[in-house]
Amino acid sequence: MVSGGEIIFQSSRIEQNAEDINSILRFSAVLHLGEYLHFDMGDHIGIFSGIGLRNVGFIIKEDDIKIKYRTYNLGVPVAVKLGSFKQNLFVFAGAEYEWMVHFKQKIFEGDDKTKYSKWFSNRTPDFIPSAFLGFQFPAGVQIKFRYYLDDYLNHNYNGGGNYDNFTGFTKTQVWYISLSYQIRNNKIKEYKPIITEMAIH
Repeated sequence: MVSGGEIIFQSSRIEQNAEDINSILRFSAVLHLGEYLHFDMGDHIGIFSGIGLRNVGFIIKEDDIKIKYRTYNLGVPVAVKLGSFKQNLFVFAGAEYEWMVHFKQKIFEGDDKTKYSKWFSNRTPDFIPSAFLGFQFPAGVQIKFRYYLDDYLNHNYNGGGNYDNFTGFTKTQVWYISLSYQIRNNKIKEYKPIITEMAIH
């Protein structure tokens, strides 16, 4: 068993009414949690799966209007890994299906700010698939690229307002690069704070 989190740098390709919309880099550090079960078939090949929670989205900006879209996604990955597991050095690749459980949209128009959030919103698909590729370093640091295979927003949604009508979107494709630290759960159990070790000695 392995636990970990992510620091995510997200980008996207957004088209509205067949025109490219300016998308800016989105940084996200909260809340990203993962619990994964690794099966090693020897020292060089293995697979893993598990469950992960992550904060994913994109930001568009036109003139003095900025709109942030984000969801919390609950996903189950399946991946293959190749490398040297004794050195904790390997590459991995796989796919994941994510349940988009909570949606939030923030609109900044000049000095005005409005916000909408909802659990299980129909402004996004219920589920979204992704593919990922990554590299695990010996110290436990991991770098990963993830590409979402479907559109992020529900392009059939029309709430009737200026900023909740998504029918004009023709593409909302999201991807990201993430950095994370992975640690085996048995190492967590072995960890002792310095103050405890001093007290014992």
